[in-house]
Amino acid sequence: MSVRPAQAALPELTLTPGTAFGVYVHVPFCATRCGYCDFNTYTAAELGGASPQGWLTALRSELELAAELCGAVPVDTVFVGGGTPSLLGGAGLGEVLDTVRHNFALAAGAEVTTEANPESTSPEFFDQIRAAGYTRVSLGMQSAAPGVLAILDRTHSPGRALQAAAEATAAGFEHLNLDLIYGTPGESDDDLMRSVDAALSAGVDHVSAYALVVEDGTALARRVRRGEIAAPDDDVLAHRYELLDQRLAAAGLNWYEVSNWCRPGGECRHNIGYWNDGQWWGAGPGAHGFVGDTRWWNVKHPNAYAERLAERQVPVAEFERLDAHARHVENVLLQIRLRTGLPLAALTESEQMRADAAVAQGLVVRDGDRLVLTDRGRLLADGVVRDVLD
Repeated sequence: MSVRPAQAALPELTLTPGTAFGVYVHVPFCATRCGYCDFNTYTAAELGGASPQGWLTALRSELELAAELCGAVPVDTVFVGGGTPSLLGGAGLGEVLDTVRHNFALAAGAEVTTEANPESTSPEFFDQIRAAGYTRVSLGMQSAAPGVLAILDRTHSPGRALQAAAEATAAGFEHLNLDLIYGTPGESDDDLMRSVDAALSAGVDHVSAYALVVEDGTALARRVRRGEIAAPDDDVLAHRYELLDQRLAAAGLNWYEVSNWCRPGGECRHNIGYWNDGQWWGAGPGAHGFVGDTRWWNVKHPNAYAERLAERQVPVAEFERLDAHARHVENVLLQIRLRTGLPLAALTESEQMRADAAVAQGLVVRDGDRLVLTDRGRLLADGVVRDVLD
């Protein structure tokens, strides 16, 4: 596997037949920067003259080039993420989806998701995106505890995410996700349980919950380094994961991926494509894509992105060709995280022997011809992968 600059071009892309194909669109705009976030996002002061309209013009050009390179492949899923896609408004998100449709045919029953910040939504917003063809919304809730939201630099009030979920339901959305973060310094067990119960009270069919990670270069990392707040504790994180898993399962939301729970039929199909070795075009500044054996990532700043596309160049910063070993490692790493588990046939003979040792340690179980993490194994998923791989 090698990484090299794209210099305005990708190698010839050959789609792998029989696998799901998705389109991811990255919206790089945020009203404010959350202290824990290291995503490729920009506030108004950081844009250097870039604008949502300029970004949309560039996005149209990129998706035209994508269609030329990928051919007439039907799109099974679309996911608009960020950043804060809801800052585009309902009309803007409608234009994004129209741009995808103009260049690719959506498969029958395609899943179309957008992320949204509760503060930049309204009943009219949800009505507009539902009419435009969106089928799923993922709302950033993070916590129902005001003190936790303050540490995370989230600007929405604790109840706004629940109100937004109700507005989305009224607009006709059947598939709704609420994102939670656990392990924030100062958070208590009761804070987390109130957050989980609040999410359940909203009637959503999907909850994502992620342990807080202190990323280098973030405001949160600087506060931890100065000793203003404590770093998340691994034992506390494990305990909180067990608490929220038990509460969600009791309410009928079962895990289908280590950090994701849903009611039957509520799985995020786009993300399942990532975990099951699917293919996708990643459009927008800093977006990652993967087709055939080629993975690439776009230039990060919206201005550089727009400049490349104004010259009809694919806005790729670098790409890599994945050899058989790299594909094997990634498939094991990702599929073991799923409730459906990893096919034993995907492992080498020596890896299957080490998998037997993981079974003996109570980290995985054999479920027919698949290897599935136990409750304890989910807490140690990355370690399980390291122990099993050649």
